[in-house]
Amino acid sequence: MSAETRRVRLVFVDDGAYHRETLTLPVEDMRRYDRLIDYLREDPAVLGRMYVDLARLCAAYIVENGDE
Repeated sequence: MSAETRRVRLVFVDDGAYHRETLTLPVEDMRRYDRLIDYLREDPAVLGRMYVDLARLCAAYIVENGDE
C-alpha cells in the first residue's frame, strides 16, 4: 500500500517574473510540522530530494482537487 500524498505548489519570483512548481509529497511527513514552510525548510526527506530557494519563494500551498 502506498503512502498518501498531496500536491504542493511552490511559487517563486525572480526579477518580477513568477515561476511555479508542483511537487507531490507524503502527507505523513507533512503532519510532523505545524506549518508547510517549516516542512519545506527542515524535513530531511524534502531537503534530500530537492533544493528550495527560500529567498525566491513567495508562496507555498496544498493544491486541492481540481485546482491547477
